Amino acid sequence: MKKLFTPLAVFLTIFITSCTGPAGPPGYDNLGKVFETTINFNQGNGYARLITFPSDIVVYESDVVMVYMLEEVVDGDIDVWSQLPQTYFLNQGTLLYTFDHTFLDVNIFLDANFNLNTLESNYTDNQVFRIVILPAEYGNSNLSMNELMNNLNIEDSDIYSLYN
Repeated sequence: MKKLFTPLAVFLTIFITSCTGPAGPPGYDNLGKVFETTINFNQGNGYARLITFPSDIVVYESDVVMVYMLEEVVDGDIDVWSQLPQTYFLNQGTLLYTFDHTFLDVNIFLDANFNLNTLESNYTDNQVFRIVILPAEYGNSNLSMNELMNNLNIEDSDIYSLYN
């Protein structure tokens, strides 16, 4: 009986450990994509920038697109990100940074109840945005940029820039 049990045990061990389960859903091995862009808003571009998604990023109509704006950098290297839309109450009136999107592109733009030509350059020049694309099942509009990056295991070095 011992002679029969040992080869059977070895065979079962090899058989069980060599099996793999079914493949997961397609496209979920890399749950999210993040890229960064810098925009100068001005009268010439209508205070808007249409950004086409990079060709290596597949976006479905059901995906969640989120946009974050770099508010400031504190202590020399700590980024402070705010999710759009963002509203600012200025002396001239109300300024809104907002966006809309399709599965092909995202349009980031300024909206205000005053003439945008009167805006100071700190509201229009070199504005940095991170655009995040997530499958709908993983989207949560209440995520901060840090939570999002941690959940997706994305490092700053993994993010590439467009239009800089």
